[in-house]
Amino acid sequence: MGNSSRFILALMVVMLLQNSVFSLSTKSTTTTISTDRLALLSLKAHVNSDLLATNWSSATSVCNWIGVSCGFRHQRVTALNLFAMNLSGTLPPHLGNLSFLAWLNIGNNSFHGSLPIELANLRRLKSISFSNNNFNGEIPSWFDSFTKLQYLSLDGNNFTCVIPSSLCSLSKLESLVLSENNLEGQIPVSIGNLSSVKSLYLNNNQLSGSIPSSIFNISSLLELNLISNRIFGSIPLNISSLKRIGFTFNNLSGHLPSDMFDHHKGFI
Repeated sequence: MGNSSRFILALMVVMLLQNSVFSLSTKSTTTTISTDRLALLSLKAHVNSDLLATNWSSATSVCNWIGVSCGFRHQRVTALNLFAMNLSGTLPPHLGNLSFLAWLNIGNNSFHGSLPIELANLRRLKSISFSNNNFNGEIPSWFDSFTKLQYLSLDGNNFTCVIPSSLCSLSKLESLVLSENNLEGQIPVSIGNLSSVKSLYLNNNQLSGSIPSSIFNISSLLELNLISNRIFGSIPLNISSLKRIGFTFNNLSGHLPSDMFDHHKGFI
């Protein structure tokens, strides 16, 4: 075989390999976008909403659907913002297939039922808001899967039982809002492990016991709201660094440090 023939043969092999790689790449992209679309269509099927019924159409790109945002690089769903869209229904397990999701906000709707365990697959989540719905049951222990989580709001639901210690392992969490549920038992001592938290809202529950001193070892903490619980004991002395604090409607004794009122901005 001559040199020219060998060159042509080698060129054909390279072209075939390139076509194969392109084909595999296209197939992979189509599959992942399709996975996101199917997950959202499953959510659509689980809720009552004229808005989603008309806007979330298979005829248009997922990235153009209302409340949906996609990343530029991978063209995957990175944010789902359905805040106050008058939605009612349950969360399907398929929602756990949105593997690039970083922001999830379904607050101020009428979702009910429990949270599907498949949501634990959403390891990229940085912000979650399920506030002001009708979710019930225990706060799942698998929230510790969200190692990148910075904001978590579960307020205004019907969650029961104790605050799971698994929440206290979220070292990047800056805001934890669990107010207005039916949580009971003591505040876990491990809550002091929330080393980045700035705002801690536990008000309007049925929490009891004393305030763990570990809370006041969190140097980043600026806001602490424990109003309307069943907490007893003495008001801690080392709370002067807090900007906002809420202790009323409990069974606490003692007085707030006088220097707190120089910079205090709310609650009490």
